[in-house]
Amino acid sequence: MVFLSMLLLVSDFGYGQVRHDERHIEVSLRLIGHQLLLKAGDSTSRVLPVRKIDDSYLLTFQSELSIKPDRLVSLMDSVVRENELAMTYLVEVLECEKREVVYSFEMGHADRVDIIPCRGRDLPEDCYIISFTILEHALPLNPVTPATGNIASAPPTGIMPLAISGALLVLITALWLWFRQKGNQANPEIISLGHFHFDPRNMVLVQGNTSTELTAKECDLLLLLYQSANETLERDYILHEVWGDEGDYIGRTLDVFVSKLRKKLGGDKDLRIVNVRGVGYKLVIN
Repeated sequence: MVFLSMLLLVSDFGYGQVRHDERHIEVSLRLIGHQLLLKAGDSTSRVLPVRKIDDSYLLTFQSELSIKPDRLVSLMDSVVRENELAMTYLVEVLECEKREVVYSFEMGHADRVDIIPCRGRDLPEDCYIISFTILEHALPLNPVTPATGNIASAPPTGIMPLAISGALLVLITALWLWFRQKGNQANPEIISLGHFHFDPRNMVLVQGNTSTELTAKECDLLLLLYQSANETLERDYILHEVWGDEGDYIGRTLDVFVSKLRKKLGGDKDLRIVNVRGVGYKLVIN
């Protein structure tokens, strides 16, 4: 509530619509996630950092939850319209493990028919990802004067509008970092790995404002190396633990995946995956 109140306070200067950058969209989506958890009776688990893949924003959660389509449609449309995020948009609910779409709907102009199927059929408690895709961005609106409600002329370009926009951006960034740091401390599933935060469940590496997705095998390999940090693991042991009896790997498979992980960890000089010749690999954390 403090977070939402501060946002409303900054946005109440009467300068009309602020151009939405990605941080603004992410904050709005996290608000939706927060409300979904509260409606589901969950006031302790957290909404994970929003990730953008291509044109879609992915909203993920620390814990499993049930989703009521009626509630999701109403909440999503309310936040999107109040914050003027989009004219038309697509929402898809994906099951975490297989990434299959288990529910979706599309909202559009008032003169268009919205596509909202299965509104009365609740989704059982499970791990879900909510994908938000903007199909058509919102049109800029003329600002409204707070005192009279009349449409005002566009504010002059100058120091004050720029200062307000800058203050809003700084506030959103600071609060987002604070919530992320607080959530990481409370969530044992998030691993501090050098300058990264490693989330094995959602298969993602986070460094600052940058999120890097991992494949399932990359995630399993990194987790195995982390659990025996600074210790050498034999090649055969790694192959058995990560690939098991799948029988679809060859001698170079492990080297290829290690190379991919090295690139994704390249932003941190305190982390190294070392090749112990003739034996295997170890993750060195300085």
